[in-house]
Amino acid sequence: MNSDAGIKAFITTKTGDIPFLFGIFVLILASGTSNMTEITELAEGGEIAAGVLTVGAVLLFGGAIGKSAQFPLHVWLPDAMAGPTPVSALIHAATMVAAGVYLVGRLFALFVHATGGALEFVAVIASITMLIAALLAMIQDDVKRVLAYSTVSQLAYMIAGLSLGEEGYTPGLFHLFTHAFFKALLFLCAGSVIHAVHSNNMSEMGGLRKYMPVTFLTFAIGAAALSGIPPLAGFWSKDEIITVAFRTEHYGVWAVALLTAILTAFYMARAVLLTFFGQYRGEGHPHESPPVMTVPLMVLAGLSVVVGFLGAPQFGAVFAEWVHFGEVHHEPFSYGFAAVSILGAIAGIAVGYGLYRRWRERDPLRALGPAYALLERKYFLDDIYLGGIVRPIQYKVSAAVNWSNRYILDGIVHAFAWFARLMGRTTDRLDRSVVDGAVNRVAIGTGWTGGLLRYIQSGNVQRYAVFLFAGVTILAVIYTRV
Repeated sequence: MNSDAGIKAFITTKTGDIPFLFGIFVLILASGTSNMTEITELAEGGEIAAGVLTVGAVLLFGGAIGKSAQFPLHVWLPDAMAGPTPVSALIHAATMVAAGVYLVGRLFALFVHATGGALEFVAVIASITMLIAALLAMIQDDVKRVLAYSTVSQLAYMIAGLSLGEEGYTPGLFHLFTHAFFKALLFLCAGSVIHAVHSNNMSEMGGLRKYMPVTFLTFAIGAAALSGIPPLAGFWSKDEIITVAFRTEHYGVWAVALLTAILTAFYMARAVLLTFFGQYRGEGHPHESPPVMTVPLMVLAGLSVVVGFLGAPQFGAVFAEWVHFGEVHHEPFSYGFAAVSILGAIAGIAVGYGLYRRWRERDPLRALGPAYALLERKYFLDDIYLGGIVRPIQYKVSAAVNWSNRYILDGIVHAFAWFARLMGRTTDRLDRSVVDGAVNRVAIGTGWTGGLLRYIQSGNVQRYAVFLFAGVTILAVIYTRV
């Protein structure tokens, strides 16, 4: 259910916010301020111990793991694709999920000056995430889920670029910049397709290039940009990350990034072929979307073609002048690494074409056997979280909490209520027997004395004379005896 996806996204991202919050506490205690500029200056000046910086940086990265959907908290983002496609294009391609990458870039000095392996930890998480997400994207039938896992993988690509140190700062953020254009384009193209065929499943599409030429062309441009085909935007940013990873001797990151680039080209070729080639397999009546939907596609497609030149060394790499850490690093263009990247992308496209150039009821990747089952179950992470965390909390912890609430908390409340009722009954008896009794006796006495005074003060002169005579007689007797 869509509501379950929303709850899952909320809980998962909040899980990442817990270490993020503690990271803030650590840095405030270490620096005496919450101002990021001042914290950065103190870190660069060596006024915060490297160990403290490491702890603070790693804890802060927990927030990036949650918000930017990195392993092991990446599970929320594909389910969040249940939301409207324009929301996916904006929030899940260019804004919200980019917050974690921006966080690492904004506080990059902390990670650079932390000597306890903070950047190495970031590199490991990014490498794992980009590879496992790319593998998951290969088997999805829902076109938006393909793009969702692609987003997870590309976010990891950006973070991997940042993990390379000062030289990787600009490439990492440049990929964040270029990715916003072609991934938003792909999501909006997916929305155009879904609007036309009333289905998210690529198995119910096919042959749409004949009915939706504008959507097909723009989707193809976005897919090529994401796959790293020159001279589109994705080529310049991804190639720069791969090149810097090799030059800085981060060979593990380089190998995973190159493999991920190949897999990216493969699953995007698969998505294009299943969606736009062959014969239409759905039951709807596909048609091109109205201009209100296709014009933004054309604008984003045009930008996806040209924005990469802002980081191209052949054109001065002006993006490095805008965004850099320390001194500006102008990496020379390496035609050798570019050739490797292009050949990898072509290989991925070629394999994708070979497997999906014609429609098959059974996905060819099912030939992978147990490996396909592992991918189909999403590495069993959802099962582990559901069986190891959610269900125990739902059935055991919640049952224990319910028992303690019924028999301990409610018992205490009921005990206080019983004691209050007991005290009420005791007070009522005291009120009736003592307080009311005393008041009633005073009232009786007052009534009796009042009656006596009324008898005495009757206004009868003869009675007054009797009282006077009696009083005089009594006084005479008293004084006579004295």
